[in-house]
Amino acid sequence: MRRTTTPADDASRALLRAATRHSGARTAALCLVATAGTGAGLLLPAALGRTLDLLLARAPATGWVLCCAGLVLLLALLDGCQSVLVGTVDARTAAWLRRRLTGHVLAVGPRATARFGAGDLVARLVGNAAQAGTAPAARAALLAALAGPVGGIVALGLIDLWLAAVLLAGAPVLAVLLRTFARDTSRCVTRYQQEQGRIAAAFAEAVDGHRTIRAAGATDRETERILRPLPELSRAGHQMWRVQGRAAAQAVTVAPLLQLGVIAVAGVLLTRHRLSVGEMLAASRYAVLATGVGVLVAQLASLARARAAAGRLGEVVAEPAPTHGRRRLPPGPGRLELRGVSARRGGHTVLDGIDLVVPGGTTVAVVGRSGAGKSLLAALAGRMADPDDGEVLLDEVPLPELTHDDLRRAVAYAFERPALLGGTVEDAIGLGLPHPSPTRIREAARTAHADDFICRLPNGYGTALADAPRSGGESQRLGLARAFAHDGRLLILDDALSSLDTVTEARITEALTGGSSATRLLVAHRAATAARADAVAWLDGGRVRAVGRHEELWDIREYREAFTGEEPA
Repeated sequence: MRRTTTPADDASRALLRAATRHSGARTAALCLVATAGTGAGLLLPAALGRTLDLLLARAPATGWVLCCAGLVLLLALLDGCQSVLVGTVDARTAAWLRRRLTGHVLAVGPRATARFGAGDLVARLVGNAAQAGTAPAARAALLAALAGPVGGIVALGLIDLWLAAVLLAGAPVLAVLLRTFARDTSRCVTRYQQEQGRIAAAFAEAVDGHRTIRAAGATDRETERILRPLPELSRAGHQMWRVQGRAAAQAVTVAPLLQLGVIAVAGVLLTRHRLSVGEMLAASRYAVLATGVGVLVAQLASLARARAAAGRLGEVVAEPAPTHGRRRLPPGPGRLELRGVSARRGGHTVLDGIDLVVPGGTTVAVVGRSGAGKSLLAALAGRMADPDDGEVLLDEVPLPELTHDDLRRAVAYAFERPALLGGTVEDAIGLGLPHPSPTRIREAARTAHADDFICRLPNGYGTALADAPRSGGESQRLGLARAFAHDGRLLILDDALSSLDTVTEARITEALTGGSSATRLLVAHRAATAARADAVAWLDGGRVRAVGRHEELWDIREYREAFTGEEPA
């Protein structure tokens, strides 16, 4: 029964086609070189046979000896060229696949990490991309490997049709062996790579939570958890080698019988003077080439591993990335509107029919109990995620209709745990700016109250991030500085003040509400932060329960409980 293809299967095939096109010229050259090597290998037995016949007849054979020597040198040269081309094609293809996969993962965003896990994604990006990168070279080499048996059969037919007939009688058996091997190997390799991904995912989780593991004294338990898939990995690996060993053993059983059959028939023909000694020598060599299953088994195994790895890459690429429109953002104050927005996560409705308007140039704090969907709402507001229902508009334009560049220029984010990227502190603050100026970066750092501790670093703003020890609050201030330097019309702070002391938080909030023309959406956990906002959107039960001033809502007991009993500011 034919297996039903999935979107991941289609994506993996398209990925391999595109990767092959990327290295198309080199792959074609590799195919030509490998085929030329096979052709030279097919010519050599005939040349050796002709040389032997001339030597036995005591006829001049210098030219044929030189021809044999030339073919041997040519084979060595082509083999060297093939090795270089294989390495080049593999490296180029793997690099292209990694760029393609990295770009897609970043475009998909948090959904990719949520589905596959950070560790598994790294395993696919590093190991599976390298393995899949061998596919174009493996295909080219497989074509050349197939040319050997086909050419050997044709050569036997040219010597005598009975020789080719003997070999063709056993060809269906070899074909069945190869087909079975390819199918079983692909299944085993896929299972093996999946178990590798599970171990990588568990290891990445442990690295991320190493402090918690150490504090809990759970090192041994976590080691056991990480290595729990190891027995299954071992079973998959052993099964893979058993499949390959069984195929090789079966081939070793069948191939020598066919070779002996060819040699026996050639011996009979020799006694009847239908073959010369040289032709019998050539026939014996062509029989070996025609039954060269060992080379085919190795090439099929390599191709199966590459296709299995490409299948794992295809699963990632099949995850749809957000599409962007062609509309430009018109001039406006940064008015944000959510119309009937609903969002589900893990089969559970987190936000249900949210209607919220944030007037341009104002500050709105989003508050609610833990798990109320505050961070999800912040993600939807700047299109870090898309709603399942409803739409989000910025200055009356639905976010999906905006171009990618217009959207990202208009919206700036600061997060609870900012990822600081770049070589230096200045690079981290200027991330995403087309032309970051030192003046703009320092002004943003002063607004975030980060300038003082940055100036105390060994090289100030030029200090390498790896050489800039910082607390959680200082990291948050660098993330805030990056958002302030962006200077978009909508600024979204997703719990980006949580690690700051109350004094610093008050100063930054005052700077936000008093000195910025951008629209601000703040996820707040402190009553003091909510009190400084122009309005508060109170999330409760997946809906906006109320919108109003903090002091107006404070009289409601459930609203106060959203701040875990904190007294009003």
